[in-house]
Amino acid sequence: MDYRTTTFDHSTTNFTLEGAHKNTDCKSCHNTLVFDNTPNDCLSCHTDVHEQSVGNDCVRCHNTQNWLVFNVPEIHEANGFPLIGAHFNVNCSECHQGDNGLIFTPVGNECIECHQTDFMATTSPNHSISGFSTDCTECHSPTGMGWGADGFIHDFFPLTGGHHIQDCSRCHDVSNFSDISPECVSCHEDDYIATTNPNHTSAGFPTNCAECHSTGPGWTPATINHDFFPLSGGHDINDCTACHINGNYTNTPTDCVACHQDDYNTTNDPNHQAANFPTDCASCHTTNPGWTPATFDHDGQYFPIYTGRHDNEWSSCTDCHTNSNDYSVYTCITCHTQGNTADQHEDVNDYVYQSSACLQCHPDGSD
Repeated sequence: MDYRTTTFDHSTTNFTLEGAHKNTDCKSCHNTLVFDNTPNDCLSCHTDVHEQSVGNDCVRCHNTQNWLVFNVPEIHEANGFPLIGAHFNVNCSECHQGDNGLIFTPVGNECIECHQTDFMATTSPNHSISGFSTDCTECHSPTGMGWGADGFIHDFFPLTGGHHIQDCSRCHDVSNFSDISPECVSCHEDDYIATTNPNHTSAGFPTNCAECHSTGPGWTPATINHDFFPLSGGHDINDCTACHINGNYTNTPTDCVACHQDDYNTTNDPNHQAANFPTDCASCHTTNPGWTPATFDHDGQYFPIYTGRHDNEWSSCTDCHTNSNDYSVYTCITCHTQGNTADQHEDVNDYVYQSSACLQCHPDGSD
């Protein structure tokens, strides 16, 4: 047999020959005739020039074609530290420092692992004195190319509208950035006190500007949560002074008659004043414009006409209220004739054939 032509199908083993392994002399790996004892881990054949700084599994970074590594960004991303922004252009040795350029000493993924010196040396603002977080990404964008303000993340207090200010010193004492209150009044107390339309101080408005204002420049548009007195229907008024006279927002009453006394006095269909209707408009009306539709709880407040003995015994209000200008005037004796009524009251002392007497003895219309 000519041993020089002997071939072996290595794919029948658990180590397939690919790439550079195909051209390797068998004796380089099998230095004895005991083939079953040949290890198949990388370090058995290849010297670890990285000195265990990146582990012992070569295929994590290398392939069988050559030792060059073309997927450094992907490797970092798989390890939880993507090379984005300024980190993309950093030389490996700037972070992985060792005795030579092939030793990649593990570095933690926390910002401070590399940037402790930057953190301590920064004076504008002084990060250490200000008590800033050592997690750089809380303020600086990881995709940025430097530490400039353009990459600063101010999401803990969004810089929108009138707060979109490039000069940090407008709000911050730059020697101590942590010593600042997020409360509106801490910056805007002078605005609050100087405002006269309406006068915030005399009106007792809250000093939390955000309750009424957005961050839009000029404090407009302003809205107020008027849920304590819903502005619905006819109350949906854009002119605050229609109810808040002379800009006085603290003493405005919420009773209906405070605004609608004239409406109450001049209404004659029916005449509310003559009928002694309550001045609480809400007892009959909603806030719909024009006061309609209106409901009137005749059974609960006065006399049952929709229930009991009088249900379906009348057709219009004027059956009982003969004076449409005065609904306090009513009659029982239109329907209850004198003869029949007298017969029913033969045994009743002090019987009087009058409507007021009827109601006094029969307040709910029953016998």
